[in-house]
Amino acid sequence: MKKKITEGFTLVEILIVVVIIGILAAIAIPTYFKYVERGYASDAKVQIKNILESSKLYYSETGEWPDDVETMNDDGYASIDAGTLLRWEFTIDLDYIDGTGLAGSITATSKDDMKGGAGKEIQYLVDTGAFYGYGSQEAEGGE
Repeated sequence: MKKKITEGFTLVEILIVVVIIGILAAIAIPTYFKYVERGYASDAKVQIKNILESSKLYYSETGEWPDDVETMNDDGYASIDAGTLLRWEFTIDLDYIDGTGLAGSITATSKDDMKGGAGKEIQYLVDTGAFYGYGSQEAEGGE
Protein backbone atom coordinates (compact mmCIF):
# COMPACT_ATOMS: atom_id res chain seq x y z
CA MET A 1 0.00 0.00 0.00
CA LYS A 2 1.19 3.43 -0.89
CA LYS A 3 1.31 6.16 1.68
CA LYS A 4 -0.39 9.41 0.82
CA ILE A 5 1.85 12.43 1.05
CA THR A 6 -0.05 15.29 2.55
CA GLU A 7 0.83 18.76 1.50
CA GLY A 8 -0.04 22.06 3.11
CA PHE A 9 0.42 23.90 6.33
CA THR A 10 -0.55 22.86 9.79
CA LEU A 11 -2.92 24.93 11.88
CA VAL A 12 -0.06 25.96 14.17
CA GLU A 13 1.99 27.28 11.25
CA ILE A 14 -0.95 29.32 9.96
CA LEU A 15 -1.62 30.75 13.43
CA ILE A 16 2.02 31.78 13.79
CA VAL A 17 1.87 33.65 10.47
CA VAL A 18 -1.39 35.38 11.50
CA VAL A 19 0.15 36.47 14.83
CA ILE A 20 3.26 37.84 13.11
CA ILE A 21 1.12 39.81 10.62
CA GLY A 22 -0.95 41.16 13.52
CA ILE A 23 2.17 42.35 15.35
CA LEU A 24 3.52 44.04 12.23
CA ALA A 25 0.17 45.75 11.61
CA ALA A 26 0.01 46.96 15.22
CA ILE A 27 3.37 48.65 14.75
CA ALA A 28 2.89 49.96 11.20
CA ILE A 29 -0.64 51.42 11.35
CA PRO A 30 -0.02 54.04 14.09
CA THR A 31 3.20 55.08 12.35
CA TYR A 32 1.32 55.44 9.07
CA PHE A 33 -1.33 57.65 10.68
CA LYS A 34 1.38 59.91 12.12
CA TYR A 35 2.82 60.38 8.63
CA VAL A 36 -0.63 61.16 7.25
CA GLU A 37 -1.19 63.78 9.97
CA ARG A 38 2.17 65.35 9.28
CA GLY A 39 1.35 65.48 5.58
CA TYR A 40 -1.98 67.23 6.16
CA ALA A 41 -0.36 69.64 8.63
CA SER A 42 2.56 70.51 6.34
CA ASP A 43 0.38 72.76 4.17
CA ALA A 44 -0.66 74.82 7.19
CA LYS A 45 2.91 74.97 8.52
CA VAL A 46 4.24 76.35 5.24
CA GLN A 47 1.46 78.93 5.14
CA ILE A 48 2.10 79.94 8.77
CA LYS A 49 5.72 80.72 7.89
CA ASN A 50 4.54 82.73 4.86
CA ILE A 51 2.02 84.58 7.04
CA LEU A 52 4.76 85.44 9.53
CA GLU A 53 6.99 86.95 6.85
CA SER A 54 4.05 88.73 5.22
CA SER A 55 3.00 90.10 8.62
CA LYS A 56 6.47 91.56 9.17
CA LEU A 57 6.26 93.29 5.79
CA TYR A 58 2.73 94.52 6.57
CA TYR A 59 3.96 95.92 9.91
CA SER A 60 6.97 97.64 8.36
CA GLU A 61 4.77 99.41 5.80
CA THR A 62 1.65 100.19 7.88
CA GLY A 63 2.98 100.38 11.45
CA GLU A 64 0.44 97.88 12.77
CA TRP A 65 0.06 94.12 12.79
CA PRO A 66 -2.54 92.54 10.51
CA ASP A 67 -5.79 91.32 12.04
CA ASP A 68 -6.37 88.47 9.63
CA VAL A 69 -5.07 86.71 6.55
CA GLU A 70 -7.88 87.93 4.31
CA THR A 71 -6.80 91.56 4.87
CA MET A 72 -3.23 90.71 3.89
CA ASN A 73 -4.43 88.80 0.82
CA ASP A 74 -6.69 91.67 -0.26
CA ASP A 75 -3.95 94.28 0.26
CA GLY A 76 -1.37 92.20 -1.64
CA TYR A 77 0.91 91.35 1.29
CA ALA A 78 0.15 87.63 1.22
CA SER A 79 -0.90 85.22 -1.49
CA ILE A 80 -2.56 82.31 0.23
CA ASP A 81 -4.63 80.34 -2.26
CA ALA A 82 -8.37 79.84 -1.84
CA GLY A 83 -7.96 76.07 -1.44
CA THR A 84 -5.83 76.51 1.64
CA LEU A 85 -8.29 79.01 3.08
CA LEU A 86 -11.08 76.45 2.55
CA ARG A 87 -9.16 73.90 4.63
CA TRP A 88 -7.57 76.13 7.30
CA GLU A 89 -8.51 79.21 9.29
CA PHE A 90 -5.54 81.30 10.42
CA THR A 91 -5.40 83.48 13.53
CA ILE A 92 -2.64 86.08 13.87
CA ASP A 93 -1.63 87.31 17.33
CA LEU A 94 1.66 89.20 16.96
CA ASP A 95 3.18 92.13 18.81
CA TYR A 96 6.55 93.81 19.01
CA ILE A 97 7.87 94.11 22.57
CA ASP A 98 10.64 96.64 23.22
CA GLY A 99 13.86 94.95 24.26
CA THR A 100 12.51 91.49 23.51
CA GLY A 101 11.51 91.68 19.87
CA LEU A 102 8.69 89.96 18.06
CA ALA A 103 6.37 87.85 20.23
CA GLY A 104 3.08 86.04 19.84
CA SER A 105 1.70 83.20 17.79
CA ILE A 106 0.01 82.23 14.56
CA THR A 107 -2.58 79.48 14.79
CA ALA A 108 -4.15 77.36 12.05
CA THR A 109 -7.41 75.55 12.78
CA SER A 110 -8.73 73.01 10.30
CA LYS A 111 -12.16 73.39 8.73
CA ASP A 112 -14.62 70.78 7.45
CA ASP A 113 -12.94 70.66 4.01
CA MET A 114 -9.65 69.38 5.47
CA LYS A 115 -9.37 65.61 4.93
CA GLY A 116 -8.02 65.05 8.45
CA GLY A 117 -11.19 66.52 9.97
CA ALA A 118 -12.27 69.83 11.44
CA GLY A 119 -11.00 71.33 14.68
CA LYS A 120 -7.35 70.27 14.39
CA GLU A 121 -5.05 73.04 15.60
CA ILE A 122 -1.45 73.89 14.78
CA GLN A 123 0.22 76.71 16.67
CA TYR A 124 3.49 78.44 15.84
CA LEU A 125 5.06 80.30 18.76
CA VAL A 126 7.26 83.12 17.52
CA ASP A 127 9.22 83.23 20.81
CA THR A 128 10.46 79.65 20.46
CA GLY A 129 10.18 79.28 16.69
CA ALA A 130 8.42 75.93 17.16
CA PHE A 131 5.20 74.30 16.00
CA TYR A 132 2.83 72.64 18.47
CA GLY A 133 -0.32 70.60 18.01
CA TYR A 134 -1.72 68.54 15.14
CA GLY A 135 0.90 66.84 13.01
CA SER A 136 3.77 68.00 15.22
CA GLN A 137 5.92 66.33 17.76
CA GLU A 138 6.21 67.97 21.20
CA ALA A 139 8.01 70.96 19.70
CA GLU A 140 8.99 70.86 16.05
CA GLY A 141 11.21 73.28 14.19
CA GLY A 142 12.86 75.40 16.86
CA GLU A 143 15.26 78.00 15.57
